[in-house]
Amino acid sequence: MKLARRLDHIEPFYVMECAKAAAELARSPACDARLGGRPMIFLNIGEPDFTAPVLVQEAAERALREGRTQYTDATGLPALRERISAWYAQRFGLAIAPRRIVVTAGASAALQLACLVLVDRDDEVLLPDPSYPCNRHFVAAAEGVPVLLPASAEARWQLDAASVVAAWTPRTRGVLLASPSNPTGTSIDPDEMGRIVGAVRARGGFTLVDEIYLGLSFDERFGHSALAHGVDDNDSVIAINSFSKYFSMTGWRLGWLVVPEALVPAVEKLAQNLYICASTVAQHAALACFEPESIAEYERRRGEFRARRDFLVPALNALGLNVPVMPDGAFYAWADCSAHSANSWDFCFDVMRSAHVAITPGRDFGRAVSERFVRLSYASSMAQLHEAVERLRRVL
Repeated sequence: MKLARRLDHIEPFYVMECAKAAAELARSPACDARLGGRPMIFLNIGEPDFTAPVLVQEAAERALREGRTQYTDATGLPALRERISAWYAQRFGLAIAPRRIVVTAGASAALQLACLVLVDRDDEVLLPDPSYPCNRHFVAAAEGVPVLLPASAEARWQLDAASVVAAWTPRTRGVLLASPSNPTGTSIDPDEMGRIVGAVRARGGFTLVDEIYLGLSFDERFGHSALAHGVDDNDSVIAINSFSKYFSMTGWRLGWLVVPEALVPAVEKLAQNLYICASTVAQHAALACFEPESIAEYERRRGEFRARRDFLVPALNALGLNVPVMPDGAFYAWADCSAHSANSWDFCFDVMRSAHVAITPGRDFGRAVSERFVRLSYASSMAQLHEAVERLRRVL
């Protein structure tokens, strides 16, 4: 059967290929503790080891018992859009009207909707290298052209306004950023974000910012939404967020999109046709995320992630896996493995087999430094991180 040509522009998701290899090895006798093996430690997948808090689980159960499982509006439950709006006000001091918020089937659906609404065939969208691979694939799936701009450690692995201006062409439609970023855990300085937004706005483009790790910021300097740089309800700044990371609801597949008010009808029309609405049960459950008890638990978990970062990054540096920029958010360390191997792909598979520690090679995340870098997730428990570092120390 003939496949659509757009698939030629979608690369394999190597993160998941490595994950499959690690899972297969984990099932082998060498990793079977009952046979004296060492169980695999997974530091390769960006998924919190915490689950949804009790209030969220109870809200989901109530929705099921009471039969509240019918379709919602394509834009989401009005009550949930209002709760998200209130969270922006309480957490970031931003007045985001609920009517600008569209609840989606995960942040992935939000990114897909945004790209389909904004990107035409052959439009260019600027992204940093390194960056999360699926972001450029959303652009490609909309028949746009993702343009990766090498970002340096000095720029915190992020774009700056000067590089955006230098790369802008008549075909450029906008920028797609992530702050904090996967794979680096680094954020764009608020002043620099303001300059980027201003440069893009002056050129009639859009600034699309993936903020799914924003709740997991550890440094007050960086824990701010790009929406702060919007001038009104129809500004060109668009934010993506999710209930997966800070709110610990990965498999619930729930996220949201904040768009200019004028774009809501277009986004709603696409959502109606592509997936009707996000999971109704997940939406009812997510209402409980914003209860004081739940927020207190999320903040405790944020402190735990910060403690894990503060242990892991110095430990990696001591092992010769240098982390050039201290992550200020998310739960990733972007480490240079070139002291041990010329190829991060081979290095990850060597470590997987010899130390039974699964980490992610840089191949997915770009081209500029990917051969030298690996990503480690500290979304695992502190006990597992200590054991992983000890295993790596013995091998390296």
